[in-house]
Amino acid sequence: MSHSSNSLDDLCVNTIRTLAMDAVQQAGSGHPGMPMGMADAAYVLWTKFLKHNPADPGWYDRDRFILSAGHGSILLYSLLHLTGYELPLEELKNLRQLDSLTPGHPEAHLTPGVETTTGPLGQGFATGVGMAMAEAHMAAKFNRDGYPVTDHYTYGIVSDGDLMEGISQEAASMAGHMKLGKLIYLYDDNEISIDGSTDLAFTEDVEQRFNANRWHTISIDGHDRRAVEEAIAEAQAVTDKPSLILCRTHIGFGSPNKQDSSASHGSPLGEEEIQQTKDRLGWKYEDKFHIPEKVLEHFRQAEEEGATRTRQWKELFNQYRQEHTEESKQFEMALNRELPTDFDSFLPAFEADEEGMATRASSGKVIQKLAANIPQLIGGSADLTGSNKTWMDDAGIFGSSNYAGRNIHFGVREHAMGAALNGMALHRGVIPFGGTFLIFSDYCRPAIRIAALSHIPSVFVFTHDSIGLGGDGPTHQPVEHLASLRAMPHALVLRPADANEVAWAWKAALGYTDGPALLALTRQSIPTFERTEANRASLTTRGAYILADSEKDTPDAILIGTGSEVHLAMQARTRLREQGRDVRVVSMPSWELFRKQDKNYRQSVLPEEVTVRVSIEAAATFGWKEWIGDKGMAIGIDHFGASAPYKEIFEKYGLTVDRIVEEAQKLLH
Repeated sequence: MSHSSNSLDDLCVNTIRTLAMDAVQQAGSGHPGMPMGMADAAYVLWTKFLKHNPADPGWYDRDRFILSAGHGSILLYSLLHLTGYELPLEELKNLRQLDSLTPGHPEAHLTPGVETTTGPLGQGFATGVGMAMAEAHMAAKFNRDGYPVTDHYTYGIVSDGDLMEGISQEAASMAGHMKLGKLIYLYDDNEISIDGSTDLAFTEDVEQRFNANRWHTISIDGHDRRAVEEAIAEAQAVTDKPSLILCRTHIGFGSPNKQDSSASHGSPLGEEEIQQTKDRLGWKYEDKFHIPEKVLEHFRQAEEEGATRTRQWKELFNQYRQEHTEESKQFEMALNRELPTDFDSFLPAFEADEEGMATRASSGKVIQKLAANIPQLIGGSADLTGSNKTWMDDAGIFGSSNYAGRNIHFGVREHAMGAALNGMALHRGVIPFGGTFLIFSDYCRPAIRIAALSHIPSVFVFTHDSIGLGGDGPTHQPVEHLASLRAMPHALVLRPADANEVAWAWKAALGYTDGPALLALTRQSIPTFERTEANRASLTTRGAYILADSEKDTPDAILIGTGSEVHLAMQARTRLREQGRDVRVVSMPSWELFRKQDKNYRQSVLPEEVTVRVSIEAAATFGWKEWIGDKGMAIGIDHFGASAPYKEIFEKYGLTVDRIVEEAQKLLH
């Protein structure tokens, strides 16, 4: 362990280590061990390979760097500060403190230079796969001879914990299959996790696993900086496989009592241990958070290099623009996530039809129109293409033989799909969507939550959205899912009631950039409603609207439905009117969009003075009180479903016109 010599490289690496120790000590909590162990490898990557521009963190053709082991956030913050990002030393001193730019785990929307939110293990690993997919797609689609306008790598640091998580296996398998050669991960193989030695729970042969997943693997001493440099160069040279560089490291490197121990994983080392470690590393500076001038000067070369590379890329792009005018226009539209100005003109309009169709089927028809008019739309399904209706005609299949293809076969990998969508959206240049059954939103949920937390505009197409899927039974019938997804801040949930609502729900989903948009679609056919100016389907984008009004300004009762239950409300209205009751039906495809409307609009749809309200939704009633008030009645399903033809299940559980009429009459008496 001779890293105490005074070469500039040693000094730089030990600056990273001392910043990690000092920041975690000052915070009173945190994770110093991983940053100390991976300082050598990270230093080599950031100073010899990483293409980035600290003055322009969002420059498009930069390499992406992901700290999947997000608990070691101080490693990333130190590198960002040292290389010149807008992250002052003061922020490192405020690690994990309120309102700082240095939270305990990196957050993409918060800190300049952080590419994706990490911390929940495995998420960064899988998100990086999505970034590499987007890079491959954009390169295949837009690069021309002499004009590599998309040409960058996705790098990451991953940990034992990352590799234990199931999502990383899904994502590794997918990346190997797709031959994503510009994906390079450094694995911090330090044999320690929170409970102690990884031998307690993790004895697989990681290298063999990744070989089996068709990755290129290299095993090195993670403290041998020349070996790190050679390994990254070798990984770059392998263009048809992603690469895993297994870096055998010492957690808490240099600490006399806590190196190679879980004691250095997740808590401060303590003042005395820090001093001993600094002595052992040959660190001659007494003040905390010290950055030697020559170290800063060396790291800050990134500023000039970044500015040069960005300038060269802009010059290249200007020439590209002259030579390839149409492609360059499309490229810029794609990067800016611009949607066509004539969006409304190509949205399909569906004729009123009592038989109607499943909203998953109308969604399939809408997707065809969107695909033809929005070239940056890319997506697919987790092995349910025919069921989810996510196929785009004439768009090709994304894969190693055609990265320009826009139909993605994610395989039965819902969790990796969700994270990959996030990576693609964060990368920019594509509008990604992924499909599965609503029940399996459970399998995507951590990725959906990351999207919500980080304002990532991923689009999820969830079909088979209720007990209406029938015979597959309660294992496949979502009950609590709508409520739980609506509870998630920044998630936009859309449950359209007919084919025309589906078209406008898609418009709302693609226009929403503050988080994920989630479409809940039926398996069973439902009627397509008659439309007039008063109940036009474009009102879907307001979250709720009057589908069928009362005769009087103030109705006797309001029936509120979503999705496949709205037509039941319409039939119940007819019956109630026959009984002399003046009833309004409100279709409410999105609680979130309705909440955003001004008070006057909300009052015009759901007047406060009308307290006789019945909601109908084939799902848990949790949350409906917000819309029906204390005096209203929520009809739903607060228990699991059953395996049977769907009409029988609806009958058994009281999701019927008779029941709606009965409950409304009870409230009216």
